[in-house]
Order: sequence, then structure tokens, then C-alpha cells
Amino acid sequence: MSEDSKQALPADVNPLELDLQFCFALYSASHAMTRRYKPLLDRLSLTYPQYLVMLVLWEQDGILVKDIGSRLFLDSGTLTPLLKRLEANGLVTRNRDPQDERQVRILLSDAGRKLRERAGVIPQQVLCASGEELASLCLLRDDLARVRDRLFKASEDAS
Repeated sequence: MSEDSKQALPADVNPLELDLQFCFALYSASHAMTRRYKPLLDRLSLTYPQYLVMLVLWEQDGILVKDIGSRLFLDSGTLTPLLKRLEANGLVTRNRDPQDERQVRILLSDAGRKLRERAGVIPQQVLCASGEELASLCLLRDDLARVRDRLFKASEDAS
């Protein structure tokens, strides 16, 4: 649906009512999700953004900072301090790419690889806390990814 094809709201609906805002539902759900993750991640000494970086690295070790940023929709100004903290905590190493010295490659340390085992229980714990079936959460995840992609495209088109 394009921005021009608007759906009319019923006359008696306040378009600025907080509880009718899709953005607020996303924001508050995200807040609730990160609150649920916090005690689980505290046991691993990770913040939620650090956990996301580790998820990327557990999928593909030894990737470039720019590729991590692309996966997580983060710029290098946000990502670099995060990676420095992970390195200071002994979970990753940052190395200049031998093929291109301007690029930094991130590698898991032994401790970073071992942490994956301890983190493996987190998705199941969050699934249980949601009270939802896995299939319905997968559909919701896919719907949200489509909305996210369209919103990014709309932002790029507006630029």
C-alpha cells in the first residue's frame, strides 16, 4: 500500500489516541521484551545489544564490522563501542582485515564460543514467557520484518 492510498478511519475514532498507535504497540512490546531479556542476559554479563551482536557472530564468526551493522541496522558509531566492550570482556577480538586494512573483522574468542551454550536456553524461556505458540510468533516476526523493510524503504525514498 502506498502512502497516498489512505484508509479512512471512522469519524468517531481519534487518530491520535495512544492505544490506537501501531508505533506505540511496537515500542511498548519492544520495551517488555527487553525487560524480560534483562535478567536472562545479566546471567551472561551481556546487554541486549551485545546479545544481538553475539547472535550474529554465533551464526557467522569472523565477519566484518560493516556486515554486523547491516544485519542489526546499526551504524559504526553505535557498534564500535559495543564491540570494544565485548572485546574488553574477552568475548571477541577485533582485527584489521588483511585484504583491506580499513575494514575490521570480528572473531569470537574461546569464551565467546562457550557462551553460546549458556545462551541456548534463552529463546525457549522467552517463548514460554510470551504465552504464545511458536508458530504464531513466527508469523508475527515475519509480519514485523515486512513492515520494518517497508518503513526503511519509505525512509530511503523520502531522502
